[in-house]
Amino acid sequence: MAKVLEGPGMGLLKKWGLQTPNYVVVSSSEEFDQLAQTNDWLQKSKLVAKAHEALGSRFKLGLVKVGLDLKGTKAAVKEMLGKKVESVTIREVIVSEAIDHTDEYYAAAKSVREGVEIMVANCGGIEVESNWEKVKRILVDIGEEPTDAALSGLVKDAGFSGDTAKKVAEFLKKLFICFDNEDAQYLEINPVVQNSAGDLVALDAVTLLDGDAKFRHKDWTFPFAAEFGRAYTKNEEEVMAVDAKVKGSVKLIEIPGGNIAMLPAGGGASVYYSDAVVARGGKLANYAEYSGDPPDWAVEVLTEKVCSLPGITNIIVGGAIANFTDVKKTFGGIINAFRKAKAEGKMDNVRIWVRRGGPNEKQGLAAMKELQKEGFKIEVFDRTLPLTDIVDMALSK
Repeated sequence: MAKVLEGPGMGLLKKWGLQTPNYVVVSSSEEFDQLAQTNDWLQKSKLVAKAHEALGSRFKLGLVKVGLDLKGTKAAVKEMLGKKVESVTIREVIVSEAIDHTDEYYAAAKSVREGVEIMVANCGGIEVESNWEKVKRILVDIGEEPTDAALSGLVKDAGFSGDTAKKVAEFLKKLFICFDNEDAQYLEINPVVQNSAGDLVALDAVTLLDGDAKFRHKDWTFPFAAEFGRAYTKNEEEVMAVDAKVKGSVKLIEIPGGNIAMLPAGGGASVYYSDAVVARGGKLANYAEYSGDPPDWAVEVLTEKVCSLPGITNIIVGGAIANFTDVKKTFGGIINAFRKAKAEGKMDNVRIWVRRGGPNEKQGLAAMKELQKEGFKIEVFDRTLPLTDIVDMALSK
């Protein structure tokens, strides 16, 4: 699941016919000044400025400013940009027009095992948190769409009536279409408000997408929000870019201060090996995995990033017995990256521990073992060795 920041999330809502306020996302005061000269609404409207980062409780942290004029917004943008909140540095600010309204509502769609749950309440904003029993919901079965009758019944059950009920039902229909077409896992709009013209407007959005579906969406040009309370590193972003292009998967998260680098095959093995390192008192330098039989060049890119981690002393190339991931092919990418790293002086004090099984494992393991002749400190084991024994060996040296 990949979190999307508010700006691109609002862009997806607009794409499917849901109304949002005018907004801009800026990364410098100069950029905001330029946009203010070409967008009349920035000069004429009351404005809202918010830190455009994956942070909770932004209002309490002083990272939401409301009811501003242009001068006040310029000051707010300047104040927020570059501000450090815990481990997050504010790199962007989203500025939107303030929408006059009286009532606030809540709407959401969530992926569940049985299908999609559509939720709505006739209260919104912070009020919904203390009135969760007012949230009404219906379940849409997998592969189905909500009927007009089901949506009408839902909004009436939530306490809406008359023309507003019709508008909310239509809003929920568009929300589901957006959710379904954008491979969303969770889409929450809080609050939904009615403007002076009577139109429903989405003021804020929480958007979680299926990151592995990115190859289906050429217009997903926005970066996903970092999941660990900090911005993604350059290496992480480059691996994510590769991951979006290939069949299979390659993943990387850097963990500063560790010395045990991970290069396991498979999501399950990656967690298993990481847990084994921590349980034995080791310090992880990263989380990584490759799975689903990715091309050798993608695994090579991932390995290059792993080899470049500072201060590493061991690399764990572990994996269970693959069903269809070609061990020889993927090991070819790893070997190429190992040789490149060695030529750059990155492997002088690094020991490599390999354990793997699967299609073409004999050829792949033999190619790994040949690296010993090139001066690599590498130990290679087949499927007969218990999975985490290589962790014991690495930490005992």
